[in-house]
Amino acid sequence: MWKRFAIVGSLAAVAALSLAQERQPRGKAETSVSGTKVVIDYGRPALKGRSISDLMKDLPEDRIWRAGENQVTTLETAGPIQIGNATIPAGKYSLYVHAPAAGDWSLCVNKNLGVPLKELWSEAPAEMAKEPWPMLAGYKTDSEVARIKMSKMPGEAMDVFTIELESDSLKMSWGDLSYETTLKAGT
Repeated sequence: MWKRFAIVGSLAAVAALSLAQERQPRGKAETSVSGTKVVIDYGRPALKGRSISDLMKDLPEDRIWRAGENQVTTLETAGPIQIGNATIPAGKYSLYVHAPAAGDWSLCVNKNLGVPLKELWSEAPAEMAKEPWPMLAGYKTDSEVARIKMSKMPGEAMDVFTIELESDSLKMSWGDLSYETTLKAGT
């Protein structure tokens, strides 16, 4: 009997530790573009000895990546802004990356804010059950607001995925890759 309690207790401890390890701290990038507040909230996966090329091989056929980990990555802008050549109206959007096998990445701005975790995983913890999760399969291009080409830039190696916002640029860096696009006030 005690052996059964010890096994159940051990399993519960391992499950709790696993869940705690899965919840990496979220990142937040903020800037002001000509007085308009812009915020990106995102998960920060780490390479942990893996390579970007190995991870990218696991992308689905459409080569869409969720631009982070765990909850959906969001962009919120208090007013219209221009990212690259696309005008994004005020509002909240999900962000994805189109990462083709060859060529530059594109930032995908989508009005679909994801799916509550409880719809994807019936055993979702109560505090996470309503959190929006990205479209892990079946990315919806019909709800895409813009697909913006990003330019590959030289950069330092980054073990942890990082998004940076400046008043005139948006930059994503991970591993030995760094992609950037312009950011300015919308019209």
